Amino acid sequence: MTPCCPAEPPPGHARAAVPASPPPPAPGARRQPPTAVALPGGAFLMGTEDGEGYPDDGEGPVRPVTLRPFAIDTVAVSNARFAEFVEATGYVTETERIGWSFVFVGFLPGPLRRISPRPDRTPWWAAVSGATWAAPEGPGSDLTGREDHPVVQVSYADARAFAAWAGGRLPSEAEWEYAARGGLEQARFPWGDELEPDGRHRCNVWQGSFPVRNTAADGYKGAAPVDAYEPNGFGLYNVAGNVWEWCADWFSTTHHLSAGRTDPQGPERGDSRVMRGGSYLCHASYCNRYRVAARTASTPDSAGGNLGFRVVWDLPTGRA
Repeated sequence: MTPCCPAEPPPGHARAAVPASPPPPAPGARRQPPTAVALPGGAFLMGTEDGEGYPDDGEGPVRPVTLRPFAIDTVAVSNARFAEFVEATGYVTETERIGWSFVFVGFLPGPLRRISPRPDRTPWWAAVSGATWAAPEGPGSDLTGREDHPVVQVSYADARAFAAWAGGRLPSEAEWEYAARGGLEQARFPWGDELEPDGRHRCNVWQGSFPVRNTAADGYKGAAPVDAYEPNGFGLYNVAGNVWEWCADWFSTTHHLSAGRTDPQGPERGDSRVMRGGSYLCHASYCNRYRVAARTASTPDSAGGNLGFRVVWDLPTGRA
């Protein structure tokens, strides 16, 4: 699998086990936000056999899957919403307790870039001490002007804790793909088969030559606001590009063999969790995974400047 996120920590930066963070309030402490939309579920065709895809990622085969109704946030969780969660609960993220996280080197000032080690396989990432959700590029950075951008530098456990506080949970991989498709059957993107229909940018991905030149022709060099660009047919924003989104499933390339065809939940165990949607660092020459059927994974304690999440909520049977 071509790595879309840091493949491994640089020497001396293993992400060791850390003490548990303060527990968030009990599930159900919050209601769905006004940005949540109820979806009817039902049957859809999951996966792809598209020639532009990555068969080794387990994108195929195409198979029918049936889902119960559920609600999903039309936007990824923003910095402002995550800050509200932290203020209300005292939650401390895994990255804060570990002490460092990955930042794209192009966002770092020279002195910090020079002292921050890089993984051998993905040298465009740097392990930056002090990079957290509130300081995404490390010391000297903050969230000023980015309150409506997706929160990043959050691990799987951090995302799950926020979702529980919000009275919801993380989406299954099947729920995520169904919602991202927006009612289109087997389209490559949430809006159709062309990346830039009529020359219009519909998502935030790398423009130019990765990783050395980003023209930002789509309007953004880094993350965009959570409601940037046009939504898909279900009203969801940025399910292609911008930031990767955590899903609940353990990752496997044979998940379709044992997950079942009704409300599949993925394997019972694994080493990495599924991530979906691609990010502002994706480019066709390197990581063409901003297609709706594309998938990748990271270890649950991973975090980075291009990884966030959105929340889903269960609905009573018959409501959608």
